[in-house]
Amino acid sequence: MVRLVLFDIDGTLIRTGGAGVRAFARTSEIAFQRPNGTHSLNFAGRTDTSLVGEFLRLHGFQDDPVHRERFVETYLFLLDAHMEASPGEACPGVPEFVAQLEKLPEPPLLGLLTGNVRLGAEIKLRAHGMWEWFQMGAFGDDHEDRNVLARIAVDRGQKLLARPLAGEEVLVIGDTHRDIECAAAVGARCLAVATGGSTVADLAGFHPTWVVETLSGIDVRGICG
Repeated sequence: MVRLVLFDIDGTLIRTGGAGVRAFARTSEIAFQRPNGTHSLNFAGRTDTSLVGEFLRLHGFQDDPVHRERFVETYLFLLDAHMEASPGEACPGVPEFVAQLEKLPEPPLLGLLTGNVRLGAEIKLRAHGMWEWFQMGAFGDDHEDRNVLARIAVDRGQKLLARPLAGEEVLVIGDTHRDIECAAAVGARCLAVATGGSTVADLAGFHPTWVVETLSGIDVRGICG
């Protein structure tokens, strides 16, 4: 039985229409005077902190706490403005799927496993009334490596549940191959969902436990039982 469910955010819970990517690009221009300075970065499934580090090194800035803090603070300010102006939409089936989880006889602990820094995750999810759904999480400012974040998330879940968790008791839900890989890194089950940029066929090639087009119409009892 699944006792901990960990959700990715972008492309899994919500679609922001690229608000984070635009905020990154604008930060590059405003805070570092590098127009189009993020166009070569691959954002899918990445942590914000790894992207910031790559940006700094790419443009010859010292990759140090001062430059990282300048980037993240500017990014969060701009992200908040973007989300207020255009929050995007929930991915299909998400509210119903979470409602099913909460109605199970033994509801699992719900958490986040995301490359967003914590405040960025909160900004995005509060815009959709979803932030309060989750009791815990692991975020991009906890570590740059998604696989390490998976271990952090499981450890935090175990502490809240006050018991160890076997791999099959953890479910990771995400829309990229990186989500599938980080689930495998902790021996968790993985539900891959093609609501981001990847197709079902793309995701199936990385061998998740399940792969679906959307979360619509999914019976959680068949996954979490």
